[in-house]
Amino acid sequence: MVTMRESVVGVGPPVSVGTAIRDAFVRREQAAGELAADAVRMAIICRDMAARFARGGKLIVFGNGGAGTDAGHIAVEFMHPVIVGKRALPALALANDGATVTGIGAREGFAEVFAYQLRHFADPEDIALAVSPDGREASVGRGLEAAREAGLLTVALLGGDGGDLAEAATVDHALVVRSADPLVVKEVHVTTYHVLWELVHVFLEQPGLLSPALIA
Repeated sequence: MVTMRESVVGVGPPVSVGTAIRDAFVRREQAAGELAADAVRMAIICRDMAARFARGGKLIVFGNGGAGTDAGHIAVEFMHPVIVGKRALPALALANDGATVTGIGAREGFAEVFAYQLRHFADPEDIALAVSPDGREASVGRGLEAAREAGLLTVALLGGDGGDLAEAATVDHALVVRSADPLVVKEVHVTTYHVLWELVHVFLEQPGLLSPALIA
């Protein structure tokens, strides 16, 4: 059993357990803090999402691998809120149907698995929310392109340096967790989409806040 007085031996010199734990928290705090400092952008995104919901739009979420499970988590958070009394908002995750994803991938190519579905599911008032740990996945990029072509609000939740999608013309709003550690990126993504959910409800519960002039 390792105690706080013992060392952890890995790549490089041994470090104390206490130091390793502190470093782990610092990495997370720094990445989350940088994103939290962009509070105005976050508020604008939530206002724009709430406006789409208010006009009858739905949320369409997508991502690959672990980000695909995040997409499913986001969809159920909006569709079936865990907080009693909160309004259910229409949402779906495009990676949840394995038969559809693999069928499209086999015939159209994997890069089209989200774009194909968006072209058939999406309405102009909808929101496309892409989740990517690095912003460099072709299928996510093509999904955002299809969403933009259909008139959707496009939001990308990214990691690392944001990749190609951070500055893509197909993305209305990008939020980037600037960390090279994929675990940190995923953890901060989870916190971020919980904040998005919470603030979207704030705007919907107080419709006067939907005025663009209220966010400077």
